Amino acid sequence: MKAFALSRSSGHPFLSRTTFLRSRTQVLVPQKLFFSRAKYSESGLDGSFSVRVVPQTLLAAEKEEAKAVLSLFLKKLGLSNVLAARTINKSDGFIDHLLSQLHSVHKSRYLVGRELTTLEIRDALNPYLETLLEEYGSILVEFVENFPNHPSPVKKNTKEIVQKQPLVETSATSVSTSISTLNSKKLKALARVSDVSPTGKLPPHIVYLLELGMELEAIREVTRKFPAFAYYSLDGKIKPVVEFLLDLGVPKVDIPGILSKRPQLCGISLTENLIPTMEYLEELGVDKKQWAKVIYRFPPLLTYSRSKLKSTVDFLYEKGLSAENVSKLITRCPNIISYSVEEKLRPTADYFESLEVNVALLLQRSPQTFGLSIEANLKPVTRFFLDRGYSLGDVTTMISRYGTLYTFSLSDNMTPKWDFFVTTVYPKSELIKFPQYFGYSLEDRIKPRYEIMMKHSIKLLLNQMLSLSEQDYHILLKKKMQKMVGE
Repeated sequence: MKAFALSRSSGHPFLSRTTFLRSRTQVLVPQKLFFSRAKYSESGLDGSFSVRVVPQTLLAAEKEEAKAVLSLFLKKLGLSNVLAARTINKSDGFIDHLLSQLHSVHKSRYLVGRELTTLEIRDALNPYLETLLEEYGSILVEFVENFPNHPSPVKKNTKEIVQKQPLVETSATSVSTSISTLNSKKLKALARVSDVSPTGKLPPHIVYLLELGMELEAIREVTRKFPAFAYYSLDGKIKPVVEFLLDLGVPKVDIPGILSKRPQLCGISLTENLIPTMEYLEELGVDKKQWAKVIYRFPPLLTYSRSKLKSTVDFLYEKGLSAENVSKLITRCPNIISYSVEEKLRPTADYFESLEVNVALLLQRSPQTFGLSIEANLKPVTRFFLDRGYSLGDVTTMISRYGTLYTFSLSDNMTPKWDFFVTTVYPKSELIKFPQYFGYSLEDRIKPRYEIMMKHSIKLLLNQMLSLSEQDYHILLKKKMQKMVGE
């Protein structure tokens, strides 16, 4: 997807533990994955993800992407363009079902407003389609066209299906003629990266990756998730990208990690995509010397379209950031490019502006805050302080002084630290002056230092108690005790 998309996650949890329930019509439906178009679950009790949190504009774009993935999948099975298009036109229910799979796989990143690329949508849906192919075999097309009122899965193995189905030129039998080939796709890819030649040597591209420091098991894991990686040529794909990264200053030791996180980099044109994107970012002021750190922090950065990059940059300018600060922000937090401007960045900015927070300053200090959900993260934190007697003005002061404040978990961080704070000698106003309190470890820093301070009957400012280094903290305590003795 060029400028569309949503967030990402590379795993496919639905492939490991899929349970099936038989409905009234004796139809098998994946329990954890399916929920109908008319009844999207909001409770999350069945493990599904409500697409009501996904904007309609993005849903429409994703639907087209899902259709494209399904069409290509059907063509690989042997269907003609006409038959594939006919099946797509009959499969609105199944297309919606594919979207539910996408949202289930990428649930956590949808919640932070991250956008998906075409490659990531394809990587999420293709393994699921292959799972259905294994389950339904030669009647997969019938399954797709009639979803959710589809037939029961085929119980026979692949060989039986291929041997016993008559080779009539229909969409269903076209599927059966290529089942055995597709089902072995991943196995062939894995074999390609680990099989030795008659001379006892591994393939050249695998040897090259091993010499870079990439473990064979890591290569196999990448191949499991992204089978196309096994077919990238050494001289045409892998080596040019690796040399490109090395020329940018990426340490050789970091290359394996980058390729593991984003193997798709090797499939993107250097001259048409990677280099132009890099040059565009450099024009914006991204420091050439920082490319190694930027790519290591967020490998997908160079895979985004220029229109996507420009929309984010324009938004940052709109909010008052200077060209210098924009370049610093992208360098320090490149994943901000992945957030949707209209569905994530702008609404979050509007929310903080309603609290009279300086958004430009907050973007510079804590850009990760703009990846949080307004309803699930930001508003609950605001209510947390209001419920404890603080005013909106107090909250504005705290967030202005400590932008990271809203990134903490209420249950795991803020509540236990508040519960301890109210047992101390400090007034509530101390947290307005020093909201960074919530950034320190309760067990390793706050409690031990407070206990030492009280043991010696000394009172320090909250800031002094926590922000000083261990050495400076004890020096200050000693001075305070000496002063008490002198008095």
